[in-house]
Amino acid sequence: PEVYWQFVGAIKGMGEACTKFETPVTGGNVSFYNQSSDEGPVFPTPTIGMLGVMDDMDNLMTLDFKQPGDFIYLIGESVNDIASSQYLASWHKVSTAPAPHFDLDKEYDTHQVIKELIKHKLVQSVHDVADGGLYVTLAESAMPNGLGFDIATDNAIRKDAFLFGEAQGRIVVSVAPEQQDNFIELMATSEIDFTLLGTVTNGFFNVDEQLFGHVTDVKLLHDNVLHVILGD
Repeated sequence: PEVYWQFVGAIKGMGEACTKFETPVTGGNVSFYNQSSDEGPVFPTPTIGMLGVMDDMDNLMTLDFKQPGDFIYLIGESVNDIASSQYLASWHKVSTAPAPHFDLDKEYDTHQVIKELIKHKLVQSVHDVADGGLYVTLAESAMPNGLGFDIATDNAIRKDAFLFGEAQGRIVVSVAPEQQDNFIELMATSEIDFTLLGTVTNGFFNVDEQLFGHVTDVKLLHDNVLHVILGD
């Protein structure tokens, strides 16, 4: 019964989000029989496949940092929340927790601002903060072009929550220096929080003036993790 209850809750939440964003659902399929006697029931987590239509291919945006010297901004509100994060599960061994912080109205408003930033060519890259939190988002944006980052955390937020919390509604963007004033002007007209994190660098990962390695080492670990898990 608890599996059905969790699944119903997930579907209701998806329904609210789809209604808010006017996103149609064209079909679905579900099975509650994919469990083993050893592992117990499967997690009742829907997997979503989504297609979008681009009206203008010039507005196509990617997640990768483009060049050293670009400014890195965090759009959205940071909160003291590590609930249901990879960090909480892997480091603290806590596998059950409340859902991460989420505000549907703020999420919608944030995405409207992001679309305007892209439309006006004010951002070089856009990447949502999701699995692994902000630090993983930064690493994923740095790796494609072999770049790095130098950022400062927010003293008002616990460092682990700031870097590894998975509270929703946050997006990392990079901004070219010549577009910074226009970026700030547009953001200032919105009611969405935004914070300057730091800059894109040539390859080293720095947080609060502390070195956390080089992009080549991080990329090596990232690209070989499945091989390590499965063994030789």
